[in-house]
Amino acid sequence: MTIRETAIAKLQQLSEPLLQEVTDFIDFVIHKHQVKIADTQPDEPLVEKWSQWFEAVDSLEVSPPEAVSNYQQLLLNKYRQQGLEL
Repeated sequence: MTIRETAIAKLQQLSEPLLQEVTDFIDFVIHKHQVKIADTQPDEPLVEKWSQWFEAVDSLEVSPPEAVSNYQQLLLNKYRQQGLEL
């Protein structure tokens, strides 16, 4: 006799209230197993989107900002044009 056949034979001997309790427990075990599977398997579309985002970011060209000294010089020139001194 297989485990399935043994379980079915035992189920057939249970009263209705006990059968309901076993059914509830089976639902719990199924839910628990589904949660474990969901936790161990990442959401593929989400993983794919993140992968695409990283690839896009990696391919961006970043130009260096203007040198600080240029910016500072522009500010000094602006002050001087307005007749101001630091």
